[in-house]
Amino acid sequence: MSQSFEVGPVRVGEGKLFLIAGPCVIESEEHVRRMADAIQRVTADLGVPYVFKASFDKANRTSVKSFRGPGLEEGVKILGRLAKDTGLPILTDVHEPTQCEIAAEAADILQIPAFLCRQTDLLVAAGKTGRAVNIKKGQFVAPWDMSHPVEKVRSTGNERVFLTERGASFGYNTLVVDFRSLPVMRKLAPVVFDGTHSVQQPSAANGVSGGQPEFIPLLARSAVAAGIDGLFLEVHDDPPHAKSDGANALDLNQLKPLLETLLAIHAAVKV
Repeated sequence: MSQSFEVGPVRVGEGKLFLIAGPCVIESEEHVRRMADAIQRVTADLGVPYVFKASFDKANRTSVKSFRGPGLEEGVKILGRLAKDTGLPILTDVHEPTQCEIAAEAADILQIPAFLCRQTDLLVAAGKTGRAVNIKKGQFVAPWDMSHPVEKVRSTGNERVFLTERGASFGYNTLVVDFRSLPVMRKLAPVVFDGTHSVQQPSAANGVSGGQPEFIPLLARSAVAAGIDGLFLEVHDDPPHAKSDGANALDLNQLKPLLETLLAIHAAVKV
């Protein structure tokens, strides 16, 4: 098992199962605040360490007409105020090396999107900020080959890196999860399982991505049983009207019962 580290009050690796959750994108400051408060209440009740996530820009939307978010400058301000008011660690995506230092002003964890997991300049720039770095495994990358992105971040002297599994491409518009990837990658760094993007159907719904959210609990249960350090979930209070990734988001009302089940599995397995 790879080296563990702390992100604020959250220990990544070798400890409690922790949660990364929030809406896909910042829809408004009021909405992220409402979502953060609601999820924080659930995780506090269950004793689950919690990291809030939301993107200031979704640069990889299927259609040029799709909502992308408030952008870097305004998004960082919103996330900074949220962090100050709630005390929560914050995770957000970065897409270009020039975004890393600015995003690091508000975010405790910089996330490398799956499509960009091999981009050396981006990985190095994220590592140089000193923030923790979450690398989402590309749908096209073998789990053992994620050693290279990890090495790129660690080349900066930053050891605070972890990996997230989000499914692999299987034909067109379909993802499949190979749970063997979890122990393979866990030898490289702490591992998180993304239970929501793993049920995504990329670009399958007439210019947007579809999804099968009914399978989120099944995959999450399987991942916890296989052995993970954390769980990543896009959570929304109204998925049908979410501005991004609503088709594969977990309804907020389903979060507490799912976490209760996962905690029981985690306690029983202790992988």
